[in-house]
Amino acid sequence: MAEDKNLYKEQIITDTLEVNYMPYAMSAILSRAIPEIDGFKPSHRKLLYTMYKKGLLTGSRTKSANVVGETMRLNPHGDQAIYETMVRMTRGNGSLLHPYVDSKGNFGKVYSRDMAFAASRYTEVKLEKICEEVFRDIDKDTVDFVDNYDGEMKEPVLLPVTFPTILANCTQGLAVGMATNICSFNLHELIDATCSYIDNPECDLLQYIQAPDFSTGGTCVYNKSVMSSVIETGRGSIKVRGKYRYDKKNNCIEIYEVPYTTTAEVIMDDIIKIFKEGKIKDIQDVRDETDINGLKITIDVKKSANVEDIMNKIYRFTTLQDSFACNFNIIVDGAPMVLGVRGILKHWLDFRIKCLKRQIAHDITAKKDRLHLLKGLEKILLDIDKAIKIIRETEKDDLVIPNLMWGFGIDEIQANFIAEIKLRNINKEYIINKLDEIDKLLKEIEDLEDLIKTDKRIRKYIQNQLRAIEKKFAKERKTDIIHEEEVVVVTQDQMIEEYNVRLFLSEEGYFKKIPLTALRNNPEHKFKEGDSFIQESDWHNKSEIIFFSDKQSVYKMKIYDFPDRKAGEIGDYLVNSLGLEDGEKILCFVPTDGYTGNLLFGFANGKIAKVPMDSYATKNNRKKLINAYSDVSPIAGIEFFTEDIDVAICAENDRLLVINSSLIPLKTTKSSQGVQVLKMKKGMNAKYMKHVDKCGFAEYKVYRVKNIPVAGSFLKDADRQNKQLSLFDD
Repeated sequence: MAEDKNLYKEQIITDTLEVNYMPYAMSAILSRAIPEIDGFKPSHRKLLYTMYKKGLLTGSRTKSANVVGETMRLNPHGDQAIYETMVRMTRGNGSLLHPYVDSKGNFGKVYSRDMAFAASRYTEVKLEKICEEVFRDIDKDTVDFVDNYDGEMKEPVLLPVTFPTILANCTQGLAVGMATNICSFNLHELIDATCSYIDNPECDLLQYIQAPDFSTGGTCVYNKSVMSSVIETGRGSIKVRGKYRYDKKNNCIEIYEVPYTTTAEVIMDDIIKIFKEGKIKDIQDVRDETDINGLKITIDVKKSANVEDIMNKIYRFTTLQDSFACNFNIIVDGAPMVLGVRGILKHWLDFRIKCLKRQIAHDITAKKDRLHLLKGLEKILLDIDKAIKIIRETEKDDLVIPNLMWGFGIDEIQANFIAEIKLRNINKEYIINKLDEIDKLLKEIEDLEDLIKTDKRIRKYIQNQLRAIEKKFAKERKTDIIHEEEVVVVTQDQMIEEYNVRLFLSEEGYFKKIPLTALRNNPEHKFKEGDSFIQESDWHNKSEIIFFSDKQSVYKMKIYDFPDRKAGEIGDYLVNSLGLEDGEKILCFVPTDGYTGNLLFGFANGKIAKVPMDSYATKNNRKKLINAYSDVSPIAGIEFFTEDIDVAICAENDRLLVINSSLIPLKTTKSSQGVQVLKMKKGMNAKYMKHVDKCGFAEYKVYRVKNIPVAGSFLKDADRQNKQLSLFDD
């Protein structure tokens, strides 16, 4: 037992996480997955700096394998990981709006999941011209350098980018407990916004940046509130949709640009899936015709197809319309933070000013050093014969410098510079040029010292640099912009096929929806033993239907939610379909398109209530409404109408009357008890109320009344002989 105790050690879990997990988490956040203010992750920075030191900014291309091998001196990861990092930065892959690597060979495509890139021994690379701005003045102490992982060479902590690269290219990264997802912006718009921000940090950046610009093109669906959130907070979901054209000659749709967040293969899989699910029709074939000219997904359609309708459905149900979830998480001064465009521009400007001041300080030092040499030369040139005499009369070489220092009162650095001047340069032109250079240097140093002290001048200098970059590297937008109001949104209802149906309700609570075309082919109905229809109605599939139960409840459904049935089927049992309570029974149904019209409720106590149909309309999709009509007296009949109708209400002793619905006052409350229509003796009840057309009267006008309430007339013998119908028989 004592030996077992030595195998483990009890620790508090939080302490274990802090000691063992936190270093890994911080390493992934700070040294791997999240970009810094210069727009690069460490792996990207090491790779580009290696290419810069290899002279690939101005030289010819070299094999990718050479670059990968050299980069391993700075980046202690496998060659494949380094090469994959390079692939994403190449022009050939197309991941970046402004690629950093000029490439030759197969580097795959960002819009393809299955198109693999070639091995590094087959491809060639060099730096793009835009990298001149990435490395500008890096040798003038603009940024700090640190030792590489084995201490054998130096590498920059950041790159002295002269424009906001962090916002010019897309960057994605997944760290531990956090992630980043930064979209790219058009360089014209980005520089306009940056220059405006430099003048006024509170400016409206939405005037300049309306939407992202992606390397894969597409169309951005503009939403002002979302873009405002991206500008200020760095968060927001931006909708992007692909582009298509219709080839009328070949009767096909060609998709030639897709959202940055998806691939052609995923879109094709989605289209095939929704076709199989029946959400989209009129498609005959889908194929990938991507070639050397670029992406192309071809969809063959029927000649009668509505192309716009097909594409709206594809946008709705596939990733041809996708969302880019912005999460501008970057590292600033060693700490990760989520910033909007405005916040990033602030920190980038601070960083750029710091780099520029270091560069100016370096230039001032270099010019002062040069001035110091020329000041010494100036003393010599005033008496050149004396200098020649000192040198000629000095017996030993190592005494030339000390003798010049003593003879003219100059220091060792100046004396060394003078001693190295060639004899042929001791002429009048040389002397005049060097004296003029002294004056020029004095003015330049004075100007630089003023520049480094004047914040306004530095900001103007940065603006001028940005405008020069814009003129040289900015391109027209690849991603179009469309306002949200212009986008056709396909609703679920629009996906439903419209056709004429006949609806049936049986005494036992079975409901059937039968397309009229199917009914013509097989008109014979199947029933459960002893069951029969109590209501039927011709309607259409894309409508609502409401069911009234004997428990004062209304159940609302979409007609298309019921499956199509054949006459030979029993139908859907409403107890299950609607979720009825024990003993609850459906009395009738009313299909409706806009809840227009009115309802008459006849009660056993001889009263009739008239309620508008729109009383049952609800803003939310409530399936059940309670207190749908009065529960003071049992229901004797329900009739729906859009134009006034005549209804008959009959007592148990066969006294009845016929009344027009216009005589019943309209009540706005569903639970209205109605008005007394039929007078009855105590203990007597009305047995039905229904439309006169359902009563089978020989002449119903003899029962008509114009004033209520009345006792009514006894049923005539001629009508008594007619077959008595049940409550809701047609």
